[in-house]
Amino acid sequence: MLIETRDLTKSYDLGAVQVDALRGVTFGIDEGEYVAIMGPSGSGKSTLMHILGCLDTPTSGRYSLDGSEVSGLKPRELARIRNKKIGFVFQNFNLLPRIDLVSNVALPLVYHGSISRSERFDRSKKLLDSLGLGHRLGHRPNELSGGERQRAAIARALVNEPAILLADEPTGNLDQRTGREIMTILGDLHSGGRTIVIVTHDAGIAEQARRTVHIEDGRVARETVV
Repeated sequence: MLIETRDLTKSYDLGAVQVDALRGVTFGIDEGEYVAIMGPSGSGKSTLMHILGCLDTPTSGRYSLDGSEVSGLKPRELARIRNKKIGFVFQNFNLLPRIDLVSNVALPLVYHGSISRSERFDRSKKLLDSLGLGHRLGHRPNELSGGERQRAAIARALVNEPAILLADEPTGNLDQRTGREIMTILGDLHSGGRTIVIVTHDAGIAEQARRTVHIEDGRVARETVV
C-alpha cells in the first residue's frame, strides 16, 4: 500500500483551549489510485493533507508512505521525502513571481544535487510543452492566465517524477471552464498510472475521483467508490 494511516490524531494547544483537528484517522491508498479527501471547512481535511504531504507530523498514530514509517521523522528527513516522493499542486499555484516558468518548474530538481542544470531545464521544458505551455517558457507567472499558472504548477509537481501527486483545491481559483480543463489533466495523469490525491470541499470535484474519503469532525465518516 502506498499510503497507510492508522489512528492518526493531531491536536493544537491554543492557550487554555486544545483543538483536536484529527481524532483517529485510519485509511489507505494503493499505488495508482485516484482518491479525493472531502470535507467542509474545519473538518480536518487540511490537517490531514499536511500530514500526508509530510509538511507536518501527527500527535499520535502511524503514517506509512511507500513502505516507510514517516510519522516520527525530523523536519530535515520529511523535507527529503517530500522532494523525492510527493508533488504538490496548490490552490494559489505557489509559483515564484520573479523567475520564468522554466526556472519555476526546475526548482525542485535543484535540491537533488546530482542533476545538471542543462538536464533540469530540459526536463522542465518537456513537461511544460506537454501541458501546452511550450510558447510560454520565458514568461513570468504574472504574465499568465490562472489556468496557465496551474498547468505550470502541475509541471513543477511532476518534474521529480513523484510517487504521489497531492492537489489541494486545485480548481479553487479558476473559473468553471478552466477548472474542468485542469481536472481533465489530472484524470489523464491518473490514466497514465499516476497516483492522485485531491483535497476538496467541492462534491463535483470529488466525484471525478474513483474513491472519496469523507472527513467529518476529524474522523473518516465514510468512503464512497465510483
